Amino acid sequence: MLELVVARYTEDLAWLRKRPASLHVTVYDKSADGSAGPDALVLPNVGREAHTYLHHLVERYDTLAEWTIFCQGKPFDHAFDFKKTLRAFADAPDAISPLGFCWLGHLIDTDDDQGDRLFRPWSKNEDGRGLDLRGFHRALFDTDGPPAYTFVLGAQFAVHRDVVRRQTRAFYERALAVSITFLDAAHCFERSWDLVFGLVGIDRQWLAGRQTVHLKPMRHQTPDLLQ
Repeated sequence: MLELVVARYTEDLAWLRKRPASLHVTVYDKSADGSAGPDALVLPNVGREAHTYLHHLVERYDTLAEWTIFCQGKPFDHAFDFKKTLRAFADAPDAISPLGFCWLGHLIDTDDDQGDRLFRPWSKNEDGRGLDLRGFHRALFDTDGPPAYTFVLGAQFAVHRDVVRRQTRAFYERALAVSITFLDAAHCFERSWDLVFGLVGIDRQWLAGRQTVHLKPMRHQTPDLLQ
């Protein structure tokens, strides 16, 4: 019923030993050094976590778990209560989200469609380049996107298979190609996963005009964030 998909690159996965027993785990490893263990599935080191997630959606499209939780190899930097969240999901998977999609993390933020608000001044963006979310949206959807993207930092979320399958496998194959070929695609996907599934994952009315919201520890994603 629940599957945890981990996008790993050299991170220590010892934390997985304390996961709920009912939670099936698939680890995709891009470090290619065997350190993730013999059960990990090795992928080429391209496209960051977006490529990993989309590879899973393409390959498992017909055999997805009812709920899939996608996370980084070290999820706690962006979701400090991630272990608690996994336990809550395992205890009550039907209560995860009526929307069929749930951002996981403790910081909501907003970027404009050229990355000027968040991406350009980001400390790891040493050359101060922009993030062409406008061009990314066109590459993925053939349409202009919104002027701003509100999301939970970290590119971690849970999604129901029925929501995934609202899009065709061909769409995810296209997205997989975009994850490799479009400049900074993983950062664009990080801001857009709800849109990938055809949803608005954060209630704009709840935001009340705010661009940044620090969330308190949660049992699981706060219901009133969701439409």
